[in-house]
Amino acid sequence: MSGGTFVGMPAFPKAAHDAVRNTTLRANLRHATHTIRDKRARAVAELDDWARLREAGKQIKDHTLRHLEHYLVQLEESVTAAGGTVHWAADADEANRIVTRLVREADRGDAEKREVVKVKSMATQEIGLNEHLEAEGIHAYETDLAELIVQLGKDRPSHILVPAIHRNRGEIRDIFTKEMGSWGRPAPEGLTDTPAELAEAARLHLREKFLRAKVGISGANFMVAETGTLVVVESEGNGRMCLTLPETLISVVGIEKIVPTWQDLEVFLQTLPRSSTAERMNPYTSTWTGTTDSDGPQTFHLVLLDNGRTDTLADEVGRQALRCIRCSACLNVCPVYERAGGHAYGSVYPGPIGAILSPQLRGTASEIDASLPYASSLCGACYEVCPVAIDIPEVLVHLRERVVQGGEVTRRGAKVKLKPAKGHAAERAAMRAARWAFTHPAALATGQRLASRTRRFHPRTMPGPGRAWTDTRDLPQVPPEPFRDWWQRTDGGKEAGK
Repeated sequence: MSGGTFVGMPAFPKAAHDAVRNTTLRANLRHATHTIRDKRARAVAELDDWARLREAGKQIKDHTLRHLEHYLVQLEESVTAAGGTVHWAADADEANRIVTRLVREADRGDAEKREVVKVKSMATQEIGLNEHLEAEGIHAYETDLAELIVQLGKDRPSHILVPAIHRNRGEIRDIFTKEMGSWGRPAPEGLTDTPAELAEAARLHLREKFLRAKVGISGANFMVAETGTLVVVESEGNGRMCLTLPETLISVVGIEKIVPTWQDLEVFLQTLPRSSTAERMNPYTSTWTGTTDSDGPQTFHLVLLDNGRTDTLADEVGRQALRCIRCSACLNVCPVYERAGGHAYGSVYPGPIGAILSPQLRGTASEIDASLPYASSLCGACYEVCPVAIDIPEVLVHLRERVVQGGEVTRRGAKVKLKPAKGHAAERAAMRAARWAFTHPAALATGQRLASRTRRFHPRTMPGPGRAWTDTRDLPQVPPEPFRDWWQRTDGGKEAGK
């Protein structure tokens, strides 16, 4: 994986074509997403002011993005005043170099045994930090249970909140039994697939690493500009261990994760848990501000990551994707994600939010990113559940227009020429015919009448290239008469003429 892209992944249509034929994957996804969405609906229904909280979250995020430069400077000043050090990374390569240098400076012991513990951070997955550290001789241990499953299984995350959602308990037991012994501890014997035993195996596996590691690496759900405070919400306690035990803490965070004040943070600490884990509050909400003598890490570094976010901010329609608080509610209601799974998106950001965020962070020049805006039925379910009201369907249509028209976009400060999508020859011919018909009303009316009168001879499926579309659906039936003729024949037309 490099820069948030799964190396060697095909475009979404090909990846999804293969994924939907995996019956185990589909069963795992269907069970998990339906369970989470039902619990979320009940948790949200408890709040009479949910709609107002949702609008407040949207307004706070939009205000922050409009004044991002101001709040970034304020955040840097606050972190520095609290004893931390701020680093700015324009892209993935720069962020990886900064973190590698900081780890080496913090751990000057045996170069062969340099290691770090990590609390879940999608930003580090986006930049491929684990792979970069491994190439530099530094071992990074994921401590979130789902991330650990993915790492031990030499797999890729497929969900924002539950990266191992595509695995069932039997598969997880087999991974633990096979792989844990290769990490310096005896492999668990007689392990069953009960959640309690799997969690205990992971706990024993990770405990010595928490106690031994000199460096912890984290992300952050939020950063409070007025105080320089970072916030991580999680459910397992591994975050608390990573954030307090190591001597040095390095946090890699996207620049869009800022909120101006603690009062603003209050809104998201109500909406995020309900939208993600369907809880009233997270079991662990960890906050830290710089460093404190004799308590917690004595050295703190904050790496602020751009990596395409400034370019995204320049797009008036697409920038709303930067409101995302990574709750994953949109994934759990998406019919496309439920059937295709997260790997088909070729990005650490799967599902509806990934379909609009990844192409903007990386550009739509690649085949994968040009295909992602089409990975949707535009049903709108994602917008309805988004706790910050991101109009994902609107952005999808906007990005489709960009793909079709081509033109230039700015990527990392440079102009990138996009090739206009050619589409299928039959589709282009049909669109040209439709454009001509809609600009000639008389011809359109004649065609409608002819279609109605010959309706009994119309096929229920399409021939040639259209056959794939009608393999799973029938063509809609043509009505007995055109609407215009019906309107003129009935009282509707007469009333309209009065």
